[in-house]
Amino acid sequence: GVMEHELVLHQLRCNGVLEGIRICRKGFPSRVVYADFKQRYRVLNASAIPEGQFMDSKKASEKLLGSIAIDHTQYKFGHTKVFFKAGLIGLLEEMRDEKLAHLMTRTQARCRGFLMRMEYKKMVERRESIFCIQYNIRAFMNVKHWPWMKLFFKIKPLLKSAESEKEMANMKQEFEKTKEELAKSEAKRKELEEKMVKLVQEKNDLQLQVQAEADSLADAEERCDQLIKTKIQMEAKLKELSERAEDEEEMNAELTARKRKLEDECSELKKDIDDLELTLAKVEKEKHATENKVKNLTEEMASLDEIIVKLTKEKKALQEAHQQTLDDLQAEEDKVNTLTKAKTKLEQQVDDLEGSLEQEKKLRMDLERAKRKLEGDLKLAQDSIMDLENDKQQLDEKLKKKDFEISQIQSKIEDEQALGMQLQKKIKELQA
Repeated sequence: GVMEHELVLHQLRCNGVLEGIRICRKGFPSRVVYADFKQRYRVLNASAIPEGQFMDSKKASEKLLGSIAIDHTQYKFGHTKVFFKAGLIGLLEEMRDEKLAHLMTRTQARCRGFLMRMEYKKMVERRESIFCIQYNIRAFMNVKHWPWMKLFFKIKPLLKSAESEKEMANMKQEFEKTKEELAKSEAKRKELEEKMVKLVQEKNDLQLQVQAEADSLADAEERCDQLIKTKIQMEAKLKELSERAEDEEEMNAELTARKRKLEDECSELKKDIDDLELTLAKVEKEKHATENKVKNLTEEMASLDEIIVKLTKEKKALQEAHQQTLDDLQAEEDKVNTLTKAKTKLEQQVDDLEGSLEQEKKLRMDLERAKRKLEGDLKLAQDSIMDLENDKQQLDEKLKKKDFEISQIQSKIEDEQALGMQLQKKIKELQA
């Protein structure tokens, strides 16, 4: 399948993963206690911390970090811990592994050199012994046919009988001494075997404890990962709610402006209605005046037909104007009612939006509190993980120490067994 990189980046950005990674890289997520940092990373530059004199763990950590070729903006010093940016702990671990590999290589080279020198010394001694044996055999082959040598060969067995009793007494003393040494060796061997059994039991207990600590560490890491995922989801949800709150605030401002505009239009319409009412009152007044005038001039209708017709036309025109004015007034009243209903509806929408905005703000505050709580839980989990890692490291060192002691005891037991076998062989030779 083909991967769409832009779509993947868009999804990561929308889910808040990139934002979480950016925040994590911008801060100092890793932290180590000064004493643990000094103990673990002192191997990177042992000369930075002087031997034979006490130095505070914080000062020692500052000197050690100052002497290492790393970017000094990637870490900060706190009261009890040193804080690192993302990736720096991994770099320090790689530098430590390289240093330990170099030291192990040098140690192996020296051990192999020492063993080869010992082997060479043994080879030289064997060579000299072979030369000595060859020299003596050649000398014996040259003199074994001499008459005096034949006489010496005949007299020598007779000389041994005089010294046999003395040699037997010496052999008995040596036998008793060898027997005592064998008894001591057997007692020491039994003691070492008991100690080895005890150390093996301690080793098994430590292995069980290390396994339990590893399980606890795995659970804590899983919980930490779950808390980080929850934090990223909460941050994405908080960001989405913030954007929604900003949009609703903009909509609220727009509706408020429209409300003010409608209120201004309503005030203008009310003013027009007042003007129309004044005009209508004036027309009514003129109508009454005209009617009075018509009533007064009724007696003169005969002589004033043209005036009556004219006045009738004027009356009709005034009535049409009055009707038109009434129609306009009714239309304006309908328009005012429509605007009043729209105003009421907009005010209701504004109230609903304000209530929704208050709910969003409350939800945002709850999410921020939950975020702070999750950050606190995450910090506690990270501290717990660091403590578990320190305990695991101490247990590993103790286990290595016990393995080394067991190997030493086993080598001692093998040496004692070899010595016992030699003594038994020597006793058998003496008894024979």
